[in-house]
Amino acid sequence: MEQILNIVVGSKRFSLIDGFSRYNQIWVKNENQFKISFIAKWGTFAFQIMPFGLSNTGATFQRAMDHAFGELVNKILLVYLDDITIFS
Repeated sequence: MEQILNIVVGSKRFSLIDGFSRYNQIWVKNENQFKISFIAKWGTFAFQIMPFGLSNTGATFQRAMDHAFGELVNKILLVYLDDITIFS
């Protein structure tokens, strides 16, 4: 948190965005779906999107946001797990 405040200090405006449903937006590759499959009495099911509570979902979302925003990170926006801070 201290690093985020040090970057944002001096900005005249900033907005906070909460990525609450972040896990529901990251697709699981077809070849990896068997790793998070489960068996019920009706059959075997596999998630097509990243389910809540899966290990490393926060880090995966962080990496996806860093890739999506590229060179804008630390210049006009910060991403920390599920929170995005936009500043100017």
